[in-house]
Formats: sequence, C-alpha cells, structure tokens
Amino acid sequence: MGKNKLRKFAEMDRLECVFQYPFSVLRAEGFPLKGRWHEYFKNDNPIVLELGCGKGEYTVGLARTTPEKNFIGIDIKGARMWSGARQVAAEGLANAAFLRTSIELLPEFFAPGEVSEIWITFPDPQMRKASKRLTGTRFLEMYRHVLTPGGTVHLKTDSPFLSTYTREMLRANGITPEFDITDLYASPLQSHVPPIRTHYEQQWLDRGLTIKYIRFVLPPLPALIEPDVEIEPDTYRSYSRGELQMPELMSQTTND
Repeated sequence: MGKNKLRKFAEMDRLECVFQYPFSVLRAEGFPLKGRWHEYFKNDNPIVLELGCGKGEYTVGLARTTPEKNFIGIDIKGARMWSGARQVAAEGLANAAFLRTSIELLPEFFAPGEVSEIWITFPDPQMRKASKRLTGTRFLEMYRHVLTPGGTVHLKTDSPFLSTYTREMLRANGITPEFDITDLYASPLQSHVPPIRTHYEQQWLDRGLTIKYIRFVLPPLPALIEPDVEIEPDTYRSYSRGELQMPELMSQTTND
C-alpha cells in the first residue's frame, strides 16, 4: 500500500465525520448509532444516503445546498471518501458524514424506517450481473428495509443500459416513477434535481452524452421481481470519479 493511502487512512481515523467499523466488530458489538443517527446530527431532520459516494462530491454538495436534511455518503473505498470527508471537516458541515462499508451491510447500520431518501449517483451499470446492480431487486429490497414508508430513491446515471433496466424493473413491479428524464439538462424538469455536477458527470456531458434521472418511491409490498427483457448493452467505458464541478456553489476548495 502506498504512503499516500496510508496517510489518508490515518487521517480518516481522526475525522469525527467518518465512521469505519470492521466486520468483526460490527458482528460482535453492533453499530451504536443504528436507529440513533439523529443523536450524531443533533437534530430530527430527514436522513439521506448517497450510495457509492466515491470522493463524496455529491454528498458534500447536497449538504451545502440542503441544510434542512442530513446526508451520509457510503462507500467501501476509504481513500476515495477521504477527499469529501476532509471538506466536511474543513467547512464544519454539521449535516454531513461518511460511512465506510459495503452497501450490502446497510441493515447493520440503519434501523427500519430510519432513512428518508437514497441517492444512487453514476454507479457501475453491472451489465453482466443483475444481482450487483444498485437498482436491482436484491438491493431495492434492502433499501425498502431502511427507508421510511414513502421514502424516495434517486438514480442519476450516464448509462442507457442502467436507466433502461431500472425503467423496466419499475414497470415489471407496477411502480410509476415520479420523474423519468432521459436528458436531464435539456429538460424543463431539471430544476427538480439539485444543481450538482461531478467532474465524472461533466466528462460525459463534454462528450455530448446525456444524463438520465429517475426518481421513484418503493411500495412496502409485495416482493419485487426482475424484469424479463433483453437490454442493449452500453458501448463505451466509464471514467473514474473526480472533483466536483459546481462553481456557483463551491466557494471553498481543499488542496490535496
């Protein structure tokens, strides 16, 4: 492991906004804030998760623009979220935190109904394995466990495959999306989506590709089913995640 990663991991251990629990400790002792996250935030505001938060640029942007909600960025890669966590600490954002864990362990960290919204921003479309797609029924059942009744799921993606899959999954389960936008920045409905663009997102826009946005509410029952459809795969490769590009909202920056 490089010295830079070791330095980041050491700093992460000192940041109060970061929670890291080894699986062995989690199983033996449980997570002390499960069902009690409002004690950490010191308010009763809604709790919103960003799954696969990467460097945390969307989590930080949401926290800045929506102070009436609490935001938790979740990712397994600690070296990535270090950047966002350091911004939160430097700016004193009391409504943002980061949790280093696998998304599959969400029920270990959040009580039923503790979460009001979930953001899924530019995930790997996982074109070969439906069980790994973050809008697949396996994960949606998990979200349904931690979401409050009427809780919202947001998907923002560059992938035609994943947006089509998600749309077909909703249709197969009789779920009508609140928004289903195939070209977000050409849509008059874009004002309903926070004005946050990551560097990763801007790269797709610079190539002339479109951003898709789907928002929906999961019903409490019945059990969800996978769509039985063939979907054309994406033909391009993904970029790695980068810095937030939001000059009108990013008055402060952090040097690496």
